[in-house]
Amino acid sequence: MLRRLYQWVIDLAERPSAAWALAGVSFAESSFFPVPPDVMLVPMCVAKPQKAWWYAFVCTVASVVGGLFGYAIGALLYDTVGAFLIRLYGYGDKVEAFNAAYAHYGHWIILIKGLTPIPYKVVTITSGFAHYSLFWFVVLSAITRALRFFLVAGLLYWIGPAAREFIEKRLGLVTALFAVAIVGGFIAAVYLF
Repeated sequence: MLRRLYQWVIDLAERPSAAWALAGVSFAESSFFPVPPDVMLVPMCVAKPQKAWWYAFVCTVASVVGGLFGYAIGALLYDTVGAFLIRLYGYGDKVEAFNAAYAHYGHWIILIKGLTPIPYKVVTITSGFAHYSLFWFVVLSAITRALRFFLVAGLLYWIGPAAREFIEKRLGLVTALFAVAIVGGFIAAVYLF
Protein backbone atom coordinates (compact mmCIF):
# COMPACT_ATOMS: atom_id res chain seq x y z
CA MET A 1 0.00 0.00 0.00
CA LEU A 2 2.84 2.42 0.85
CA ARG A 3 4.53 1.74 -2.47
CA ARG A 4 1.33 2.47 -4.39
CA LEU A 5 0.74 5.70 -2.50
CA TYR A 6 4.36 6.77 -2.97
CA GLN A 7 4.20 5.92 -6.68
CA TRP A 8 0.93 7.84 -7.01
CA VAL A 9 2.59 10.98 -5.60
CA ILE A 10 5.64 10.46 -7.83
CA ASP A 11 3.31 10.14 -10.85
CA LEU A 12 1.38 13.20 -9.67
CA ALA A 13 4.59 15.22 -9.92
CA GLU A 14 4.50 14.59 -13.69
CA ARG A 15 1.04 16.11 -14.09
CA PRO A 16 0.33 19.79 -14.67
CA SER A 17 -2.01 19.72 -11.67
CA ALA A 18 0.78 18.71 -9.26
CA ALA A 19 1.36 22.19 -7.86
CA TRP A 20 -2.38 22.70 -7.38
CA ALA A 21 -2.71 19.46 -5.40
CA LEU A 22 0.27 20.45 -3.26
CA ALA A 23 -1.23 23.91 -2.71
CA GLY A 24 -4.54 22.37 -1.65
CA VAL A 25 -2.92 20.14 0.95
CA SER A 26 -0.73 23.02 2.23
CA PHE A 27 -3.74 25.32 2.53
CA ALA A 28 -5.85 22.72 4.32
CA GLU A 29 -3.06 21.71 6.73
CA SER A 30 -2.70 25.28 7.99
CA SER A 31 -6.35 25.57 8.88
CA PHE A 32 -8.06 22.22 9.53
CA PHE A 33 -6.47 19.15 7.87
CA PRO A 34 -4.25 16.87 10.02
CA VAL A 35 -1.75 15.71 7.36
CA PRO A 36 1.26 17.98 6.68
CA PRO A 37 2.17 18.84 3.08
CA ASP A 38 5.52 17.07 3.49
CA VAL A 39 3.66 13.88 2.55
CA MET A 40 3.46 15.30 -0.96
CA LEU A 41 6.38 17.74 -0.93
CA VAL A 42 9.06 15.12 -0.28
CA PRO A 43 8.11 12.65 -3.05
CA MET A 44 7.46 15.49 -5.49
CA CYS A 45 10.89 17.03 -4.82
CA VAL A 46 12.46 13.60 -5.17
CA ALA A 47 10.65 12.99 -8.48
CA LYS A 48 11.45 16.44 -9.90
CA PRO A 49 14.39 17.97 -8.03
CA GLN A 50 14.60 20.79 -10.59
CA LYS A 51 11.17 21.94 -9.35
CA ALA A 52 11.99 21.64 -5.63
CA TRP A 53 12.22 25.42 -5.15
CA TRP A 54 8.91 25.94 -6.97
CA TYR A 55 7.21 23.30 -4.81
CA ALA A 56 8.57 24.94 -1.64
CA PHE A 57 7.27 28.31 -2.84
CA VAL A 58 3.82 26.82 -3.56
CA CYS A 59 3.77 25.21 -0.10
CA THR A 60 4.76 28.48 1.55
CA VAL A 61 2.19 30.67 -0.18
CA ALA A 62 -0.64 28.15 0.21
CA SER A 63 0.27 27.56 3.86
CA VAL A 64 0.21 31.30 4.66
CA VAL A 65 -3.13 31.73 2.86
CA GLY A 66 -4.45 28.66 4.69
CA GLY A 67 -3.11 30.20 7.89
CA LEU A 68 -5.23 33.27 7.20
CA PHE A 69 -8.24 30.98 6.91
CA GLY A 70 -7.28 29.36 10.24
CA TYR A 71 -6.82 32.83 11.75
CA ALA A 72 -10.33 33.77 10.55
CA ILE A 73 -11.73 30.60 12.12
CA GLY A 74 -10.14 31.59 15.43
CA ALA A 75 -11.13 35.26 15.23
CA LEU A 76 -14.65 34.94 13.82
CA LEU A 77 -15.82 31.37 14.40
CA TYR A 78 -13.99 30.25 17.51
CA ASP A 79 -17.11 29.42 19.52
CA THR A 80 -18.28 26.98 16.86
CA VAL A 81 -15.75 25.73 14.31
CA GLY A 82 -12.53 26.86 16.05
CA ALA A 83 -13.29 25.31 19.42
CA PHE A 84 -14.39 22.09 17.71
CA LEU A 85 -11.13 21.83 15.74
CA ILE A 86 -8.98 22.66 18.76
CA ARG A 87 -10.78 20.02 20.86
CA LEU A 88 -10.59 17.54 17.97
CA TYR A 89 -6.79 17.78 18.03
CA GLY A 90 -6.71 17.50 21.84
CA TYR A 91 -5.80 21.06 22.78
CA GLY A 92 -9.11 22.32 24.19
CA ASP A 93 -7.89 22.79 27.75
CA LYS A 94 -4.67 24.52 26.64
CA VAL A 95 -6.12 27.44 24.64
CA GLU A 96 -6.33 29.89 27.54
CA ALA A 97 -2.70 29.25 28.48
CA PHE A 98 -1.70 29.68 24.85
CA ASN A 99 -3.72 32.91 24.66
CA ALA A 100 -1.90 34.27 27.73
CA ALA A 101 1.47 33.25 26.28
CA TYR A 102 0.73 35.33 23.18
CA ALA A 103 0.78 38.48 25.27
CA HIS A 104 4.47 37.92 26.04
CA TYR A 105 5.86 35.61 23.38
CA GLY A 106 3.56 35.89 20.34
CA HIS A 107 6.33 36.36 17.78
CA TRP A 108 8.37 33.45 19.11
CA ILE A 109 5.35 31.15 19.32
CA ILE A 110 4.59 31.61 15.63
CA LEU A 111 8.22 31.35 14.53
CA ILE A 112 9.11 28.27 16.57
CA LYS A 113 5.89 26.31 16.24
CA GLY A 114 5.76 27.00 12.50
CA LEU A 115 9.05 25.14 12.03
CA THR A 116 8.19 22.09 14.12
CA PRO A 117 5.94 19.10 13.45
CA ILE A 118 3.47 20.64 15.92
CA PRO A 119 0.23 21.09 13.92
CA TYR A 120 0.31 24.61 12.49
CA LYS A 121 -3.48 24.85 12.47
CA VAL A 122 -3.38 25.10 16.27
CA VAL A 123 -1.17 28.18 15.93
CA THR A 124 -3.31 29.77 13.23
CA ILE A 125 -6.65 29.25 14.96
CA THR A 126 -5.31 30.32 18.34
CA SER A 127 -3.66 33.39 16.80
CA GLY A 128 -7.07 34.49 15.56
CA PHE A 129 -8.70 33.68 18.89
CA ALA A 130 -6.01 35.73 20.70
CA HIS A 131 -6.52 38.59 18.21
CA TYR A 132 -2.81 38.61 17.54
CA SER A 133 -1.71 41.33 15.10
CA LEU A 134 -2.77 40.17 11.62
CA PHE A 135 0.17 41.99 10.02
CA TRP A 136 2.73 40.24 12.24
CA PHE A 137 0.92 36.95 11.92
CA VAL A 138 1.28 37.06 8.11
CA VAL A 139 4.92 38.24 8.21
CA LEU A 140 6.00 35.65 10.77
CA SER A 141 4.00 32.88 9.10
CA ALA A 142 5.67 33.64 5.78
CA ILE A 143 9.11 33.53 7.40
CA THR A 144 8.63 30.34 9.38
CA ARG A 145 6.78 28.41 6.67
CA ALA A 146 9.31 29.45 4.01
CA LEU A 147 12.16 28.30 6.25
CA ARG A 148 10.47 24.97 6.85
CA PHE A 149 9.53 24.15 3.26
CA PHE A 150 12.64 25.57 1.60
CA LEU A 151 14.83 23.63 4.03
CA VAL A 152 13.11 20.36 3.06
CA ALA A 153 13.23 21.22 -0.65
CA GLY A 154 16.86 22.34 -0.42
CA LEU A 155 17.98 19.14 1.26
CA LEU A 156 16.21 17.03 -1.33
CA TYR A 157 17.55 19.18 -4.18
CA TRP A 158 21.17 18.93 -3.01
CA ILE A 159 21.00 15.27 -2.10
CA GLY A 160 19.15 14.55 -5.36
CA PRO A 161 19.08 10.99 -6.66
CA ALA A 162 20.65 9.63 -3.47
CA ALA A 163 17.57 10.81 -1.55
CA ARG A 164 15.25 9.06 -3.97
CA GLU A 165 17.26 5.86 -3.78
CA PHE A 166 17.32 5.98 0.03
CA ILE A 167 13.56 6.63 0.27
CA GLU A 168 12.64 3.96 -2.25
CA LYS A 169 14.86 1.31 -0.64
CA ARG A 170 13.67 2.12 2.87
CA LEU A 171 10.12 3.34 2.27
CA GLY A 172 8.76 1.57 5.35
CA LEU A 173 11.44 3.06 7.61
CA VAL A 174 11.04 6.55 6.15
CA THR A 175 7.26 6.35 6.55
CA ALA A 176 7.59 5.13 10.13
CA LEU A 177 10.00 7.95 11.00
CA PHE A 178 7.68 10.48 9.39
CA ALA A 179 4.71 9.07 11.35
CA VAL A 180 6.73 9.26 14.57
CA ALA A 181 7.54 12.91 13.81
CA ILE A 182 3.87 13.73 13.23
CA VAL A 183 2.66 11.89 16.33
CA GLY A 184 5.56 13.37 18.31
CA GLY A 185 4.50 16.81 17.14
CA PHE A 186 0.97 16.24 18.38
CA ILE A 187 2.21 14.89 21.71
CA ALA A 188 4.70 17.74 22.11
CA ALA A 189 1.96 20.25 21.39
CA VAL A 190 -0.25 18.73 24.07
CA TYR A 191 2.45 18.62 26.76
CA LEU A 192 4.51 21.69 25.80
CA PHE A 193 1.61 23.95 24.89
